[in-house]
Amino acid sequence: MTGAPASISLANWLTQPYAHWSLQHVDDFVPTAVIPRGTGDIARLVLVEVPLADIRLTDSAGAPVTVGEVLARTTTDGWALAQHGALLTEEYFDGFAPHTRHLLFSVSKSLIGVVAGALHGAGVIDVDAPVTAYVSALNDCGYSGATVRHLLDMRSGIAFSDDYMHPTAEVHLLDQAVGWAPRTSPDVPATLYDFLLTLQQKSPHGGPFEYRSCETDVLGWICEAATGQPMPQLMSGLLWSRTGAECDASLAVDAAGTGFFDGGVSACLTDLIRFGSLFLREGVSMTGEQVIPAAWITDTLQGGPDSRQAFAAGPGGNDLPGGMYRNQVWFPHPGNTVALCQGMRGQMIYINRAADMIAVKVSTQDDAGDPRMFADTLRAFDAVAAELGPSPP
Repeated sequence: MTGAPASISLANWLTQPYAHWSLQHVDDFVPTAVIPRGTGDIARLVLVEVPLADIRLTDSAGAPVTVGEVLARTTTDGWALAQHGALLTEEYFDGFAPHTRHLLFSVSKSLIGVVAGALHGAGVIDVDAPVTAYVSALNDCGYSGATVRHLLDMRSGIAFSDDYMHPTAEVHLLDQAVGWAPRTSPDVPATLYDFLLTLQQKSPHGGPFEYRSCETDVLGWICEAATGQPMPQLMSGLLWSRTGAECDASLAVDAAGTGFFDGGVSACLTDLIRFGSLFLREGVSMTGEQVIPAAWITDTLQGGPDSRQAFAAGPGGNDLPGGMYRNQVWFPHPGNTVALCQGMRGQMIYINRAADMIAVKVSTQDDAGDPRMFADTLRAFDAVAAELGPSPP
């Protein structure tokens, strides 16, 4: 681990002062597998520099700030923004660099969701089928009776908490199972799949939205089982090699080599622009290839008949009034104009279809899920979209 901070360990690698290094060197610290970009054409992004950092807005506390001030106080490692396919800004801070992979945390969930969408479009996965149609072992845990759709929209009835601030939350056990935290609970299984089989049901499947990282892990398992391919190979073939990515991505893996689907992807900054463009171009990449069906993009944007009601009824639904969650993607406002792929500690892909704009930000925030930092980042990107104006008809 050349260049690693002294005394870094599994107990502290996601906290400061270690996290600034580790989020950019995951491949040097925990086991990972490469997600190859393949040999296809790179989608070239032409930089047409536009001053955006001085755009003014009102932050979540009602104070006047600039976009640049929001970026600085939300511990931004790098950000980029594109409109109409042109790159308007690309900035790196504190040693982060263009070809350095950065841990995406739960932005990974949206990547897995798109893989599932591609498999659904190919007729390999039926989203209305029970999860046990693909992984029979799930018959013996709380996921029995759940469907793939329940996973995609996080509407199973599984007992699982993602609250990192709560010492007994199941997410801490998940981190131990995949090797991201010291094993303080001897009964925790040593692999992701074995851990998922311990989860129990607390309420009927198909109820309110509740954010659970385990849903994406089961979804990734189904994708692998349905195809017989490991996720790095699957994601490369269906997604990463077809977006015009410039760099390989990587996926953290557990002791058995299984991917940490819900939060283990690392990627370079501008490749997230290329991924996000799929949601502006009806599933077509910047190189002109139909990566996922347009129908999947439409379904993601429109949601199901009760997606917004289910979101409002879930824990925290009032934090984003009028929002929803569909196919592992967030919609923070009423309507379907703005979509988010987001991860803890300040990772975000912001997609604004009305402005034909994508903004990406990778960060090393101290707090796993600081609501004010999230709100201010969203306000900043909304302000840029408003300043740039809507896409021409």
